[in-house]
Amino acid sequence: MKHLLKLSDWSKEDILDTLNLADQLKYEQKHGIAHHHLAGQTLGMIFQKSSTRTRVSFETGMYQLGGQALFLSSRDLQIGRGEPVQDTARVLSRYLDGIMIRTFAQQEVEDLAKYGSIPIINGLTDYCHPCQILADLMTIREHKGSLEGLKLCYIGDGNNMANSYIVGGLTVGMKVSIACPNGYKPDPFVLDFAKAYGENFSISDNILEMAAGADVVCTDVWASMGQEGEAEARKAAFAGFQVNDAVMAAANPGAMVQHCLPAHREEEITAKVFEEHANEIFDEAENRLHAQKAVMVKLMAANRR
Repeated sequence: MKHLLKLSDWSKEDILDTLNLADQLKYEQKHGIAHHHLAGQTLGMIFQKSSTRTRVSFETGMYQLGGQALFLSSRDLQIGRGEPVQDTARVLSRYLDGIMIRTFAQQEVEDLAKYGSIPIINGLTDYCHPCQILADLMTIREHKGSLEGLKLCYIGDGNNMANSYIVGGLTVGMKVSIACPNGYKPDPFVLDFAKAYGENFSISDNILEMAAGADVVCTDVWASMGQEGEAEARKAAFAGFQVNDAVMAAANPGAMVQHCLPAHREEEITAKVFEEHANEIFDEAENRLHAQKAVMVKLMAANRR
């Protein structure tokens, strides 16, 4: 593991080892045990898409690991004024020990890794959101005790979250079902990836069929950042693709709910279901901190100069 560009680059062992380290770091943080694995190191954080959770969790994580984080918006970088990404990658590699980037195009993340010489962490692209899925898997394992054999159902847009749930869930031994409207399916590359897992993967526009027997029900907003202009059309397309009492009744008794936030109550999830599962959802949000710390330690400590 040199980078975290997308979860399909990682093996099951890579993911589980990172989750185990995240559990350990969370225990140490909760009990006041210092873990300065990245003392003296600096993480550059490139934000072409803004975020509450990503910025705060990475900055806090680097501080707790003994290092520091630098916030770099597109306005702060020459990349925002036309400098080729390969030049930015090579320059920043001379200054920093790692880069986290939250952007639109997956290719930009891949190019940073290709031309740079330090670990690159994908903080989100339109294609995938690997850090969020690691936090979700960590949370599911905390609540359910294990991941192997559980059924995860995702309801909503076949976006970066859907792509990442498919790859992450199947890789660690879960069954994954996706309920989405026609025209909003996950990425074709991800659907090809899922074919190798046979009956462990299913996709349909039949919401209750996909939710049947689920141990975990997941969703995301109908219009992601950059899609605000499509909001009304998406509301019409996704009408009925909501996590509500009927969906939870179809799932297994005791099924948990995950939402990467921010949530639009009464759109993709009812306020009632959200509040009934708020502890699980905010555990998930907290675990972004611990999972990302584990990613940084795994990648950056091994690359110490």
